[in-house]
Amino acid sequence: MQFLLDTNIVIYLQKGELDESLPLASYGISVISEMELLSYPMLSNDDIEWLHKFIKTVEVVELTKAVKDSAIGLRRSYRLRLPDAIVVASALIHDAVLLTNDQQLGRVAELKIQSVKLKRI
Repeated sequence: MQFLLDTNIVIYLQKGELDESLPLASYGISVISEMELLSYPMLSNDDIEWLHKFIKTVEVVELTKAVKDSAIGLRRSYRLRLPDAIVVASALIHDAVLLTNDQQLGRVAELKIQSVKLKRI
């Protein structure tokens, strides 16, 4: 996996809000992102179907001991919200670039992070 997609990037992708296509690469999402995406209360049946198809095309990083231990350290060091700490830990454990537009995650020094451009509406 080269890139881990944060929840916000998958939402932008689903809504067609990315200014450019994502580069050809291998992608993953955290199990936390999977849970966040599928538990949104306002999803239509089409949204749910799209998400299930999308999730089948990426690697889902489960909550392993390594991810948990890393998330605990990140939460203590950077005072991240627990879901953010798990997403960041998932990227770090897999040495993946985190694609996110969540600017606060940029303060995690050891994290490789990249934002995406959105269409202007």
